[in-house]
Amino acid sequence: MKSNYLMILPVVSIALSSMDTRAQAWPKKPLRAIVPVAVGSSTDIVPRIVFEQLTQQLGQPIVVENRTGAGGTIGTTLVARAEPDGYTMLVHGSAHTIAPAFYRKLNYDPALDFAAVVPLGISVQALVISPAKGLNTIGAFISAAKAKPGAFTFSSVGIGTATHLAAERFRTSAGVDALHIPFKGGAEAMSEAAAGRVEFFFGPVGLVLPHVRDGRLVALVVNGTKRAAALPTVPTMAETGLTNAEYPIWYGLFLPAKTPREIVDRLHRETTSALATPKLQERLAALAVDPMVMMPKDFDAHVRKEIAINSALVKSIGIAPD
Repeated sequence: MKSNYLMILPVVSIALSSMDTRAQAWPKKPLRAIVPVAVGSSTDIVPRIVFEQLTQQLGQPIVVENRTGAGGTIGTTLVARAEPDGYTMLVHGSAHTIAPAFYRKLNYDPALDFAAVVPLGISVQALVISPAKGLNTIGAFISAAKAKPGAFTFSSVGIGTATHLAAERFRTSAGVDALHIPFKGGAEAMSEAAAGRVEFFFGPVGLVLPHVRDGRLVALVVNGTKRAAALPTVPTMAETGLTNAEYPIWYGLFLPAKTPREIVDRLHRETTSALATPKLQERLAALAVDPMVMMPKDFDAHVRKEIAINSALVKSIGIAPD
């Protein structure tokens, strides 16, 4: 029995050594990052900034491809079906955990078909309105909405997006009845709010901040667990007495589920190292993107938890999946 144990040890050592060697040898060629949303969105801009540093560390270029359509599911499906060799990555945001609630038959499972690698950051969203509305606090806004049931409207960047569900989560928590009006992009949705043609819009702080600063929009509340550094005087939902209303947007990096674990871990380490560089932290902070530190297993668990939360929210507001 003793001799058999001794014979096994070298085999195990060789296997572990082979795994380490494979991780260190990767990558040997350019990497492809699929972004399932349009160029210029936060989910597109954030990874491009991160990849500038990550490219230097890996010694290989990262080619970003925007594969849009069907609520981000076209590009996501492409990665789910890609060779799990570490050379095709998915960059997605909170919408990754929303898709199962809106699409009855997805070609992939966002929890099972991907290995979560690392969050790239998190961005608090702010409820913004036109200053012409004359409502300077979230309390006054809610009172005005309740005084006119069904008269208020809100914009978003599309049905089933994080901006849509952020507003629905707020509306449900506050007991406000408001009509959803989706648009094709953040600029249009935000402009409608600034012009007063819709009562409110929930958008990432980085997107709405310039317009809040120049007085075109008024920020009443943010939906993170803490105040946004860029909007320090704007209260959180919890501070205003609203519960279960938090809905910040995160951005993350994923690989196909069957990618060798040592490659997943190597990409996690390299990306975490890139995110820790002062220059990169400064650039992300300028976009109001805060750090979101998680190990791969914790990020996987976060994704599963959000899928359940989003499905319950969508069901509660009466939206049937397609």
